[in-house]
Amino acid sequence: MGFLYSNIPLIRCAISLVLAIFMLIPGSLCCDSCLYRSKLVYHSQPPLPEIINDASCQYGPYATNLMNSGKQSVATASTKIYRDGKGCGACYQIRCTDPALCTKSGVKVVVTGMSIDDRTDFYVYSPTFLSLARPNKSEQLLNRGAGLDVEYKRVPCEYPGQNMAIKVDESSAYPNFLAVKFLYEGGQTDISAVEVARVGQWRWYSMSARKYSAVWEIANSDLFDGQGQPPSLSFRLLVTGGSEGSWVWQAGRNLLPANWKVGSVYDSGLQITERALEFNCTSCATGDWKDQN
Repeated sequence: MGFLYSNIPLIRCAISLVLAIFMLIPGSLCCDSCLYRSKLVYHSQPPLPEIINDASCQYGPYATNLMNSGKQSVATASTKIYRDGKGCGACYQIRCTDPALCTKSGVKVVVTGMSIDDRTDFYVYSPTFLSLARPNKSEQLLNRGAGLDVEYKRVPCEYPGQNMAIKVDESSAYPNFLAVKFLYEGGQTDISAVEVARVGQWRWYSMSARKYSAVWEIANSDLFDGQGQPPSLSFRLLVTGGSEGSWVWQAGRNLLPANWKVGSVYDSGLQITERALEFNCTSCATGDWKDQN
């Protein structure tokens, strides 16, 4: 599956740079990753699967799998980051701002739900919170309590050896109503649009994003009915990155068999590795954010 790139992001990045230099307009930088500052709050309860799996992105048991299959922990995020569900599956690197207490690398998290709290942009579980600390500094970190000063940036999600997968959501009703979610999406992008077609045909039907979740759904008689046997389906995704978007076209070979099953997961055969620019940054995240060996 190939990617077709638009030159719009480069043009907009150049415009942003001109504005930043010559007009001194705040928040007009174009970066690989914006740098954000906030507070970090942690859950006192342990990261039980039933709690993680019930988060608002509706990943279910695969929320735990996102953590176990990748190089990141799970977190719930503020409405600013969650963006009505568009931020589901995005990965961020978080570190505290006290170098005497915390590591330079911090911790990497994937968004699996939304939290409403004006104190913080992220809620994490206590093991994730403690992983911010330098060796033998965990107790001091806990003594800081909730509201730890942190900085964070968006980073690519990584699922080594794992292709992106299509999960048929439990709300689907075979064969006339289909709801799906995309698991293990790598790279640093958002899924902005999903279309589906009968395999071998070029008429694409738009799927609707279910608000506040990672689910995409469609009930369309022209797609599902009128030709006897239910069809095998092909998907194509429009993925973007950053606050406004670096557009990437993913022309699909992602197939769902004609006899798809509710709750089943299908391997897409591909992985997204693209990293799009971010626009309207107040400042850029610089440096490697890695600990010295």
